[in-house]
Amino acid sequence: MRLIPRVGLMLLGLLLSPWLWAACEKPIKFGALTWESGQFTSAVLRTLVEEGYGCATEEVPGANPALEAALAQDDIQVIGEQWVGRSPALQQAVDAGKVAVIGDTLQGGAEQGWYVPAYVLAQNPDLQSYRDLPRFAHLFADPENPGRARFVNCPSGWICEVFNTRLLRNSGLDAQFNNVHPGTGAALDATIAAAYAQQKPLLFYYWQPTGLMAKYDLKPIPLPAYNDACWQDLLRADGRSSCVSGMPTSQLAIAVSTPFVQQHGDLAALFARVQFTPQQLNSAILAMSEHQRSGHAQAQIFLREQPEVWRPWLSPEAALRMDAFLNRDAQAQSGFFPQWSVAGGFNRWLNLLVRDYGDYFRHISQFTLHGLLLPIERLLAAMPPWLLLGLVSVLAWHATRRWLFVMGCTVGLFLIGAFGLWPSLLQTMALLVVAVGITVVLGVPLGIVMARSRRVHQIVSPVLDVMQTMPSFVYLIPVLMLFGLGKVPALFATVVYALAPLVRLTALGIRQVSPQLTEAAQSFGSSRWQMLLWVVLPLAKPSIMAGVNQAVMMSLSMVVLASMIGAPGLGEPVLQAIQTLNIGQGLEAGAAIVVVAIVIDRITQAYGRSKRQKQTGEHS
Repeated sequence: MRLIPRVGLMLLGLLLSPWLWAACEKPIKFGALTWESGQFTSAVLRTLVEEGYGCATEEVPGANPALEAALAQDDIQVIGEQWVGRSPALQQAVDAGKVAVIGDTLQGGAEQGWYVPAYVLAQNPDLQSYRDLPRFAHLFADPENPGRARFVNCPSGWICEVFNTRLLRNSGLDAQFNNVHPGTGAALDATIAAAYAQQKPLLFYYWQPTGLMAKYDLKPIPLPAYNDACWQDLLRADGRSSCVSGMPTSQLAIAVSTPFVQQHGDLAALFARVQFTPQQLNSAILAMSEHQRSGHAQAQIFLREQPEVWRPWLSPEAALRMDAFLNRDAQAQSGFFPQWSVAGGFNRWLNLLVRDYGDYFRHISQFTLHGLLLPIERLLAAMPPWLLLGLVSVLAWHATRRWLFVMGCTVGLFLIGAFGLWPSLLQTMALLVVAVGITVVLGVPLGIVMARSRRVHQIVSPVLDVMQTMPSFVYLIPVLMLFGLGKVPALFATVVYALAPLVRLTALGIRQVSPQLTEAAQSFGSSRWQMLLWVVLPLAKPSIMAGVNQAVMMSLSMVVLASMIGAPGLGEPVLQAIQTLNIGQGLEAGAAIVVVAIVIDRITQAYGRSKRQKQTGEHS
């Protein structure tokens, strides 16, 4: 009987053995970083700490400013990737002795600058610095304004947007180069990928560590030597200096709380030895992106495949424990489900489509831009604001016959102008007019055919289901690569998103027309076209107008998403506000979108009601 307790104690000892040599009494809390290099580096550090040194870890989510504040209070202990010198709040914590920044995790530091694909320099060897760009401006023609060149800035709201804009102005390049904002990092990446696939020239801002640096051969355009005083002024949107400076190289390090260093000197020493080469980090980020891996999954692959990199970071005992863990992990990799994916094949097909037929899509883009979007935008811009306000007021009264609503429309649109958003409103209105026009031209005939043909209904309905349920973000990147950055991809993405409800409601309205009425029209000798134009469509008008209303509202809901691929308008200040945490700017732009939505919704609803419904509504 005494054997049973002894066996139990031995088994318990074996189960607890990984923690018997643990160096930590409490779990070490890491900040959950949102960018890929930070996710990968944090995952590598956590794995080394857990499996090599036996310490439990946790990951705490939060925005970067919140994580830095938590680090200063020792609520978290580690931020796995810190760009040294970028955060005044963290520097204050370092000066106060609450935080330590240790290590140099990227050999040579993080670089940023203005880049072109390598083939551009190979074809134009005289392009040797930013001073030569005016002579080669014709290479980088802006599709929206072919008489000028295009510089693709960094995503809206990032600090690099400010200093790139200042550099363009201070260097005099803004006289020839338009400052184009891609909206998001993904849109910038897609623009670069599309240009590279077609071997087209492109001038853009970029940085490393990033996956594209490993995927493509990108060359910097030399800028002047870095000048700290000039650089500090360039970081300010209201700076007044006319100086020009190159961009600094940022050290990447690991930020830890001071109590962590005092309690875990061995782990602090480990962090001080961690370092990746640019190729290692860029390749890891690229693999994460192309294979949809998490930072943890990519870290496991890196640790298994490159032990010669991380072994010198660890003590001999910790290295042995890591070897044992990686062997166990490799044996446990096989699972129930096979590893299938269509992402790689689709990406290759899209790249081939862009490479072989990209010029055809760009011709469509140019026709749409210069034949539809820009003329309407110029027409609206040529109108005095008071005239446009008057036209909207007349339209609102004609639709609703309600003076209170007319006054509300006028005041709401006037406030949009008072907030300084009138140019953005005109850009949004031009996009809406063209998008809804194309949607109606395509949607109403398709809805009529669906209502008349059961076979067409069976074929089109699943397609509409996919269009309605597919997340709208999925549309953005493919159309961006096919049609280029700016208004046109936003237009096509909007049409795809808004088409389905109009088609369905048109078909529904036609199917609901009474058969007795169509039979009566036939008995009086009406042809099919006469019956459609004078009987079916007028009776189906409420349902069709409800579809138009839904198409307009769904198009408007794409405004903010369209700004993520460089389409200007009311969505752009919202996106900037989100990325800079500017609550006031977001409130103003959001209120403007709400005003436009209410005006359009009420007017289209009013035109969709029958005369009897309007009379009933007026007397009720």
